[in-house]
Amino acid sequence: MSEPTPPPPTEPTSGASPARREGTAIARQSSAAPSSTAPGKRSSWLPGPAQGFGVTFATMFKKVTTEEYPEVPKQTKPRYHGRHVLNRHPDGLEKCVGCELCAWACPADAIYVEGGDNTEDARFSPGERYGAVYQINYLRCIFCGLCIEACPTRSLTMSNDFELADDDRQALIYTKEQLMAPLLPGMEQPPHPMRLGESEQDYYVRAPQPGSAAEPVVGERA
Repeated sequence: MSEPTPPPPTEPTSGASPARREGTAIARQSSAAPSSTAPGKRSSWLPGPAQGFGVTFATMFKKVTTEEYPEVPKQTKPRYHGRHVLNRHPDGLEKCVGCELCAWACPADAIYVEGGDNTEDARFSPGERYGAVYQINYLRCIFCGLCIEACPTRSLTMSNDFELADDDRQALIYTKEQLMAPLLPGMEQPPHPMRLGESEQDYYVRAPQPGSAAEPVVGERA
């Protein structure tokens, strides 16, 4: 009677597949093999530390630019994005019509607007509505200028004023009174009747007056 044939011996498994073990062995061989890449030649005859200090010495002899700020105010570019301004018409009425498009366009949700209705006894803008409440939170504002592009009446523009730092968070929420442009000679404090025509078309469909401070975009159009 023949004895049973024993099963062939099996290799111990470590939980990894044969392909993974083979790849690991190849990686070990490649890491153990000496590198055949020749080191790159130096482009300068100076040693490494001397090359590093060369940058320092070259900077020492350059002209130093010193700004005496805040004693000497910094001059910004003409189209610098600074603090916002709510502009007026030449007779003093507000250009803002309370449409809230600037608030919708703001990606940082930094503008809050509440529109109000004009009446014949209390008129603040040539249209049917005006901005009764207008606030800009400069803790959120990123000065991207999208609100300026969205304004249909060119009421909201950006000035060159950049000194907005404060240690009070509430003080950085600017209200309508802080954002309104000052009254220039010939302007009248609203509310008052329309002085430039009988309807709002007389305000918006007209040629701009060159040199008028109430038209801050005349220079850009030229």
